[in-house]
Amino acid sequence: QVQLVESGGDSVQSGGSLRLSCAASGYIDIPHCMGWFRQAPGQEREGVAAIYTGGQTPYYADPVKGRFSISQDNTKNTTYLQMSSLKPEDTAMYYCAGGGFEVCRFFKGPRDSASANVYWGHGTQVTVSA
Repeated sequence: QVQLVESGGDSVQSGGSLRLSCAASGYIDIPHCMGWFRQAPGQEREGVAAIYTGGQTPYYADPVKGRFSISQDNTKNTTYLQMSSLKPEDTAMYYCAGGGFEVCRFFKGPRDSASANVYWGHGTQVTVSA
């Protein structure tokens, strides 16, 4: 059974840093893409960062470019999200996802599905105060 477990969420002040971790277990093969998504109250879930595990190629949403960094340790089956220069608008529940290239596309492709063959963690809360 595939499990993704996020950790590292916390409450920090604006300008602070956090590192989120996503530990994966139960996979037979490492997914092509691992990603981080977030959802704030009353807002839709949005992609934050993703990484192609085969080539370590990262993808970032515009709001976090230059501030967040995603990395993948295939030996530990763990995906990290280093977040710096945090802003109050980064406050959200952060979720880890593993799947095919639709994860790297943040499910923006015309046929992409966030539920078919994609595994999700239960989330970790990040709160940034002004």
